[in-house]
Amino acid sequence: MKAVRIHLHGGPHVLSIDEMDQPELKKGDIKIKVKAAALNHLDIFVREGIPGISLPLVMGSDAAGEIVECANDVTAFSPGDHIVIMPFNINTDDPLFKENKENLSRNYQIRGEHCDGVQAEYVVVSQDFVMKKAECINWQEAAAFPLVALTAYHMLVTKVALKAGQWILIHGASSGVGSAAIQIAKTLGANVIASTSSPEKVDLAQKLGADHVINYKEVSTGKTARDVSDGGVDVVFEHTGEQTWKESLRALRIGGKIVTCGATSGYNIQLDLRALFSKQQQFIGSTMGTRSDMLAVNKLV
Repeated sequence: MKAVRIHLHGGPHVLSIDEMDQPELKKGDIKIKVKAAALNHLDIFVREGIPGISLPLVMGSDAAGEIVECANDVTAFSPGDHIVIMPFNINTDDPLFKENKENLSRNYQIRGEHCDGVQAEYVVVSQDFVMKKAECINWQEAAAFPLVALTAYHMLVTKVALKAGQWILIHGASSGVGSAAIQIAKTLGANVIASTSSPEKVDLAQKLGADHVINYKEVSTGKTARDVSDGGVDVVFEHTGEQTWKESLRALRIGGKIVTCGATSGYNIQLDLRALFSKQQQFIGSTMGTRSDMLAVNKLV
């Protein structure tokens, strides 16, 4: 079979299409013929070089396809089923998996980073980490949503428990995780303020359901969000880091929460601890999500 792999880190030129043997089934596994695979910003980070990655590595976290073979003990799925692959893997005997907190485990593996990914003609995955594809979406749509929607759902539901009527500011509205966050936040009944950088992206955020969209190249995101929400938002959805941090703080109300999953614009932020404790604000880190989160997201599709 063919697979997209890297043998060293660098620019796009390090990507190679390699001939490999098809992976073999083990207990509880299913073999999937991949119909579509998606790209994430994570793929760029992995290709350019994240410490601790073992090479060579099959790329990609997100894919959807058709089951072509099942191990003898698989009961939940059958050949011919159309499925979506969860973008992570972990041993189900892990204590944190049993507590529904597996993304806190050191044994949690993101596909295409900590273990071989899904940009291949065939992939073998445990039956515990696939789910039926919704009939209302095509292969490309099925491959595009898992990682970003899982990340956004875990942040909004598990980490900050966003509630109906609350105000939220979402940065990077046209990004994968940002666009997923808008849709999930609206499903939860929140008032969504989205921030982005061009008229075209403003239109996209509005189509996704944002109640108010800010073009940060024209006005201050923090001040505008604060004015629109009458004193500050309850939650800021962060994933850009250094570039947006000051505006996030400016937008946040007393007692509000910033939840973050990334730092694409830089890692170094400034923080006045006096403001943090006097305003009783919370800063929360988040990475990926759990199997139960992923199943919940799939029901929202």
